Amino acid sequence: MEETFPFHFPLSASLLSLLSTLLFLLDVALDVWAIVSLYQDGEYVYMGVLIALLLCSSILVHVFSWIWYSDPETSTDKFVWKYGLIGPLHVFQLGLFLRFTSLVELSLCKLKQRGYHFQEGVAVCLKHDLSMLRLFETFSESVPQLVLMITFTMQEQELQLFTACKIAASLMSIAVSVLFYHREMRDFIPEDQEMGWSSSAVFFLWNLLLITPRVLAVALFASILPCYIAAHFLSWWVLLFLWAWRQKTDFMDTEGSEWLYRATVGLIWYFSWFNVSKGKTKVKSIIYHVCMGADMGLLLGLWFWKRSVESACLSSLPVNPYILIGGLPALYITGLLLKLLYYWKFHPKRLLTSLRFKDRDETISADVESQQTFAGIQKRMTSMAVNFYY
Repeated sequence: MEETFPFHFPLSASLLSLLSTLLFLLDVALDVWAIVSLYQDGEYVYMGVLIALLLCSSILVHVFSWIWYSDPETSTDKFVWKYGLIGPLHVFQLGLFLRFTSLVELSLCKLKQRGYHFQEGVAVCLKHDLSMLRLFETFSESVPQLVLMITFTMQEQELQLFTACKIAASLMSIAVSVLFYHREMRDFIPEDQEMGWSSSAVFFLWNLLLITPRVLAVALFASILPCYIAAHFLSWWVLLFLWAWRQKTDFMDTEGSEWLYRATVGLIWYFSWFNVSKGKTKVKSIIYHVCMGADMGLLLGLWFWKRSVESACLSSLPVNPYILIGGLPALYITGLLLKLLYYWKFHPKRLLTSLRFKDRDETISADVESQQTFAGIQKRMTSMAVNFYY
């Protein structure tokens, strides 16, 4: 691995890896706490939906993790490989724990042996795979779970300060996850284009302001017309899945896994834009945001109309409906303006002709028309780096 990927794994990356592991364990504990709370409150339907969301998300993430673990270069745990435990661990939804354990082991070795390049290539590859897996988990678990929380709050007609803080913290956590993924992509570009605090703040804000109205619009619609939210999601997901296929993504090693990746991209696009193809995507991004903006207006309009028709049967909302109707589109437009500002002022604009990894003398051709072929982690990292610039 070191001959193939002689990356540098700095001390700061080791500390961040340890922190991300603690946050992962905290996320698992909070999921258990949410299930127990719903059970104690007698909300068995919501508890069942939450468990289903968690299981589906976990299965999806572990399928990707298992596929990526089929390449032995990405594993640092020889014991697991020796006794054939990769499959059973993923079947029992423990694959991410294995990945975090391997990364923590390498991070601790780095902390103990400063200056000594101990399997740093393996650590960097694990870190990038975990970044992608956590992005999948964010939009397949955290975002739907947040929609469920807001839907439950609106139907209960009671918004406590603690609940409002949880919703706000969850929205910021989602935006931070996207930011962390984006910062991981910055490992592929020259140091003079590294992401500073100002660009990170703008990136975080425009993602927060675009994701928040989308999540709230879906949750409001689900709270008043719960029977139609599944049809709405499936309709959009099919269209977005076909759009991902039309863009001819080439992220995975096999045709079957590539179709799974496109299906996951469709799920992410239901909530947020995510670039998956080579070439300039300005027109694609404009089409996406226009469609999502129109859909958000439709969802809010149907929600407001339904509440107006049945106002006599419904209790008053914890938030003024007119604030939501006017505020959410305003947030979305502000997010679009900040996104334009980010790509105008902060995003790297130099066209990639080769990938130059930090602290590394070698380069890998990344031309759009390049005939080089890669597989496994090398292919995924190259694809992520090329797509990053557009």
